[in-house]
Amino acid sequence: MPRFLPLLLLLLALTPVGVQAAAPKVQARLISETASVMPGGRLAVALEEEIRPGWHTYWQNPGAAGMPTSLSWALPKGWQASPLEWPYPQRFVTGPLIDYGYAHKVWLLTSIAAPSTVRPGTLVTLRAHAQWLVCKEICIPEEADLTLPVSISATRPAPYATIAAQFAAARARLPGPSPWTVHYGRRGTRLVLYIAAPDLAAAGPRTALFVPSVGGQIVATAPQELLRLRQGIALQIEAHPQQKGPLQGVLELTDAGGTIKALAINAPQGPVPASAFSRRAPQSLAFVLLLAFVGGLILNLMPCVLPVLAIKILAVAESARVHRTRATMQGLAYGIGALLGFVGLGAGAVLLRAGGFAVGWGFQLQQPVFVAAFALLLFAVGLNLSGVIELGQGFGGGTALAGRKDTWGAFFTGLLAVAVAAPCTAPFMAAALGFALTQNAGVAMLVFAALGFGFAAPFVVIAIAPRWRGWLPRPGIWMVRLREALAFPMYGASAWLLWVLAQEAGATPLITTLGAMIVLAFAAWAYSSSRQAKPLWRHTGTVVSVLALAAALGGLGLVYGGARTRSDTGVTAAAGLDAQAYTPARLAQLRRSGRPVFVDATAAWCITCMVNEKLALEAPSVQRAFHRRHVAYLVADWTNRNPQISALLEAHGRAGVPLYLYYGPGAARAQVLPQILTPQDLVGMLATPAQPG
Repeated sequence: MPRFLPLLLLLLALTPVGVQAAAPKVQARLISETASVMPGGRLAVALEEEIRPGWHTYWQNPGAAGMPTSLSWALPKGWQASPLEWPYPQRFVTGPLIDYGYAHKVWLLTSIAAPSTVRPGTLVTLRAHAQWLVCKEICIPEEADLTLPVSISATRPAPYATIAAQFAAARARLPGPSPWTVHYGRRGTRLVLYIAAPDLAAAGPRTALFVPSVGGQIVATAPQELLRLRQGIALQIEAHPQQKGPLQGVLELTDAGGTIKALAINAPQGPVPASAFSRRAPQSLAFVLLLAFVGGLILNLMPCVLPVLAIKILAVAESARVHRTRATMQGLAYGIGALLGFVGLGAGAVLLRAGGFAVGWGFQLQQPVFVAAFALLLFAVGLNLSGVIELGQGFGGGTALAGRKDTWGAFFTGLLAVAVAAPCTAPFMAAALGFALTQNAGVAMLVFAALGFGFAAPFVVIAIAPRWRGWLPRPGIWMVRLREALAFPMYGASAWLLWVLAQEAGATPLITTLGAMIVLAFAAWAYSSSRQAKPLWRHTGTVVSVLALAAALGGLGLVYGGARTRSDTGVTAAAGLDAQAYTPARLAQLRRSGRPVFVDATAAWCITCMVNEKLALEAPSVQRAFHRRHVAYLVADWTNRNPQISALLEAHGRAGVPLYLYYGPGAARAQVLPQILTPQDLVGMLATPAQPG
């Protein structure tokens, strides 16, 4: 017995492998899109592979090793099957090898043509033999005999409702033809796959991967570097020693939201910009951070920010004459608050984009409940400045904190300034934000932080530099009056936000928010007026004010539950111009007709947009020029979230509105105008000859 023990142990050790090999790793079946087919018609069929977790099957080009799935049909006479259609694959790294294939589940599509001689009312069984190789640490060849019963129908069959979405998803994974010209260039062992597409470059794919359809084209293990150039994108690839002829395969482009678009590539050797062979893209991260910093600086001059900044400058001026250290601390606290505000907005945008939402600068203003809350906040700030809420008594939470004269007040003022800056976009911000929201989370947060540094810098410098503090005004009674006067811009901003709320969600949320404002004002009055009373009345005033405040905040819940976003467009169109709602189809139709087109991407909550409309688009000289040249005016209203307008912004490297595009007659691409418009810009735009395609 002892001499047989090693043999028994060996058999026991091998038993799990044998059992593992016997159990199929892939469950295959045939699925038809419809239950029947007409004589002479075609039937869409999917070969479904349900693959065990951790295992994978192979693409048409399996890579370094492997075998693609095959499907051999045994069809009745006259029936014909088309070749398998291959969805774009995944890369599988096994040691030094790269394979291409599929995990979890894949549908390989084909179609079956029925002969015209088949009789309606009969049932035909289609038979096929499928073979595949499935691999993990080991590779196992598997096969299956499959059948598919099909009825012959005299009428056109309808798709199965339960699987229509699955067939649509499977077709969406099939590589489509490239709408752009694609070439490749070569220098030594380096290949550059170049797509001449300015719109694609502006959209900024997050990643790109070229998968060859046949071997001997590229070194699969070498990294592929994506460059975004001015006129297109370039993908640097290491050439295989035997590479010659066109590059054939699939180019997988991943956008900022993680969606993959696959293009079928058959790229001949052709002209490629010299910059495409550079190791760094022309738009470096350092340059983008500089743009973001300058954009943050200029944002302080926007009309939405100036009132809040003036409030805090007055507070620092008062503190600087009494206690210089306190003024310095307030400046630093304001800077930290502003920086955290920008980082918080950036984190929100990055998380939403990672979840598949197309968002950009000002995305929070597309939510009616946020607009209502923001209107309530600015109204409370106005009450604070008017003296209805006594600052030293701490009423109103963040509102009182933003008005306090200490470090916490400065910190919350920084946060408030970022909040009120959301409706404005400054020059240089668009390029920086457009770049940020197409990159990974780390790069995006760096850009938002640079915006925060630029936004906070002027106030911080004034607060901490003794030489600059000399420019601050001397305290006096005029400061009290100016502080009270600054309440009215806050009330005006609240009224404007209420108008935005009405555009977004209609009358009911508007009335609810107005009621919440009245209750909030009553809460402030009840609290402040009871401070000098006897203890019983003081406590009663506190309870009444807290209940009223809770009721005001409860009104926001009603706004959230009752808001219904409006679907109409054109509410933000400039007066005097015949506006049409933007859609990609309408734009394409107008361009095909040869008519010049001006696209105004705007929003009701965008102050920069409103200023441009009043000062530039509604200028008599501009409107005469538009009418004289029969310019079509398309309004892309982004007040509410709209995926078509989000795609338009991303295609031009923008993370928010405004965006102004002009397509001259026969122009190959749009002329992008500055974010701050002048009548001269628009009239000069119409005089610029179009660049033909």
